[in-house]
Amino acid sequence: MTAKYQDAKMSLEDRVGSLLSEMTIDEKIAQLSAVWAYEVLDGLTFSEEKAKRHFQYGIGQITRIGGATNHDAVGTGQIANEIQAFLMQHTRLKIPAIVHEESCSGYMAKGATCFPQSIGIASTWDDAIARRVGEVIRQQMRAAGAHQALAPLLDVTRDPRWGRIEETFGEDPYLVAQMGIGYVQGLQGERLSEGVIATGKHFVGYGISEGGMNWAPAHIPQRELHEVYLYPFEAVVRAANLGSIMPGYHELDGIPCHHNKQLLVDILRDTWGFDGIVVSDYFAVNMLHEYHHVARDKVQAAQFAVQAGVDVELPSRDVYGESLLQAITAGLVTVDEVNELVRRILTMKFRLGLFENPYVDTSRTLEVFDNEEQRHLARMAAQKSIILLKNEAQLLPLRVSALKKLAIIGPNAHNTRNMVGDYAYPCHIESLLEMRDEDNVFATPMPEDVERVQEFVPMQSILEAMTAKVGDGVEIAYAQGCDVFSQDDTGFAEAVEVASGADVAVVVVGDRAGLTDECTTGESRDRATLGLLGVQEQLVQAIVATGTPTVVVFVSGRPLATPWIANHVPAIVEAWLPGEEGGAAVADVLFGDYNPSGRLPVTVPRSVGQVPIYYAHKPSGGRSHWKGTYVDESNEPLYAFGYGLSYSTFEYSNLTLSTDTIDVHGSVDISCVVTNTSGVGGEEVVQLYVHDVEADVTRPLQELRGYTRIFLQPGEQMQVTFTLSAHQFGFYNRQMRYVVEPGVIDIGIGAASNDIRLTGSFSITGEVSDVASQKIFTTPVRAVSLGSVQA
Repeated sequence: MTAKYQDAKMSLEDRVGSLLSEMTIDEKIAQLSAVWAYEVLDGLTFSEEKAKRHFQYGIGQITRIGGATNHDAVGTGQIANEIQAFLMQHTRLKIPAIVHEESCSGYMAKGATCFPQSIGIASTWDDAIARRVGEVIRQQMRAAGAHQALAPLLDVTRDPRWGRIEETFGEDPYLVAQMGIGYVQGLQGERLSEGVIATGKHFVGYGISEGGMNWAPAHIPQRELHEVYLYPFEAVVRAANLGSIMPGYHELDGIPCHHNKQLLVDILRDTWGFDGIVVSDYFAVNMLHEYHHVARDKVQAAQFAVQAGVDVELPSRDVYGESLLQAITAGLVTVDEVNELVRRILTMKFRLGLFENPYVDTSRTLEVFDNEEQRHLARMAAQKSIILLKNEAQLLPLRVSALKKLAIIGPNAHNTRNMVGDYAYPCHIESLLEMRDEDNVFATPMPEDVERVQEFVPMQSILEAMTAKVGDGVEIAYAQGCDVFSQDDTGFAEAVEVASGADVAVVVVGDRAGLTDECTTGESRDRATLGLLGVQEQLVQAIVATGTPTVVVFVSGRPLATPWIANHVPAIVEAWLPGEEGGAAVADVLFGDYNPSGRLPVTVPRSVGQVPIYYAHKPSGGRSHWKGTYVDESNEPLYAFGYGLSYSTFEYSNLTLSTDTIDVHGSVDISCVVTNTSGVGGEEVVQLYVHDVEADVTRPLQELRGYTRIFLQPGEQMQVTFTLSAHQFGFYNRQMRYVVEPGVIDIGIGAASNDIRLTGSFSITGEVSDVASQKIFTTPVRAVSLGSVQA
């Protein structure tokens, strides 16, 4: 006899209610927990014996079939099918599991497309790219049997010491929100039954920790918390119907985020209307006891997390197991409280369509894994992410016809491993092995049979891509010079010799991303300095000293404070961690096959002593009064937010406002004309900044409120129009009400936060109005070609 909840014709609410009414307390608790995929494997083979132990009452989630084993995409899908089949055939209620995976720079699995790390995606200033990346991740994860992605990071971060800055979309809440909306829309799709749950993390303030250290407290005033750090989360919840939230590891004002009902219930659910699931960060429920010391034991940690609204404990069953059962037995947690969590989990499983379609067709899995179209997108994303920071005397682009010998030097010139972000597949296999073999700091189950994997997708190094680009007509001379993190300079002599006889030297330096001790950027790889590590800067200095024209390419995960290089190297390129097509994309930019158009999503400091340094400071910020600068350093950044050069030049003109006065509920069109004044077609990122001049509380001197990327042929003109609503000037007043006030608004349009070409102003009139329920998160932008200026 088919159970009522198996009837797809019933309403969602009735199906959930019917299933919940049949569940025992053990079966309910099982839905709140997860197991690592390898906990039910013998080597790479599904173990029914292990499954019987772990799945006696069912299971809520499976952790990383693709991301924590050596299975390829087909094998991952087959294991997913075997797990679901066991749950369908050997558990009483036949509740399928949600399989979750990581997806910061693509689905984190062997054979999946590896895109630029998130800081690179943000550098495209193109939310359509973020959406298309999300779409590929959705296709690949669904084809391999996965249903939830633990991304995107919606953390606004203004401290490059923090190792996870590479995983973020940068320092500006508006830019982070737009990238997040695009990514989530791509990932979740139009219907969640065909989509993947996106997980916004780390809720909230994780990226502005004390000392830039991972898991450290964040000290954020309430108004700043709401206007800066909560803003992207609210935007993505309201505008993209975000399916899941992950709280941060850290604390806010003495309250760990996994124990913060104000965040997870009062703000997230009651104020914003969030109806998804809240999943713990890995090991974070137990951290309430062992790390934060607010719970006396695991039983109390279970109580605190349940009552704060944490629906699922990841990555493996720990606190939400026997300890939660003890909490219920002792009366610390009620069955009704558990039911509320279970109801949300079951609702999500029904929305995903798992009860009707728990399996995947593995015969078709490889059709959507790293195919030609996806690799083309990876290359386009990498091209658009690359930022030209300096180009003295137009050293770039390089011209093959003008070269006889090209020197390619540096620790990241011929190293594909160092071109990927910390949440790429090889990095997390390395991390599991380090924990298994050296220090299992989280006391979590470890895989018995997993091996290090270097070549998880086909990749070209920058050296290989540039060699292919020039063909046989140019001699390529290569020397590594040094390692990323070593003090060994014995390779300098070879590098200097190679550079001395070359027409141009390209020096590729930067980082190695990951979570292990040899990595220089990534999770738990925080820094106290911001220059190049090891002897990399000395290598650059030695090459420059040869007199050979030098190009420096940064393959890095964080903004690097390198003033000597900025002052002495004629051409500098920031490539971030560009992913599987990064080598080809860097070669495209260096040789002019792609005109660079990336823009900085973060401010680059001159020295670590300037941190935090960001563009959106208050009127009294950004300088020391009354002298202005530091005694021993400028107060200006090395490179400003929004900055990036092109092989083209652009002129801004004809600023026009549709009105000089709007009501508190009105809107204004702001237009300008952008002209390509060069002989090279290229893309410009047009940026709109605003300043509320007459507010009840101090407002930033500049706030990004719109941007668009436009391509202009030589001589072409384009009119760009931003439509701003008065509601976009809302802020939290002294009573912490979100209001729009009458007053003067200054606007500026330009190519960067420090390169404003056009300025104007308009006034908002009327009464102070509460618009908390009428927020607008995205500025519509229209671009219309006006033809060629020569026409």
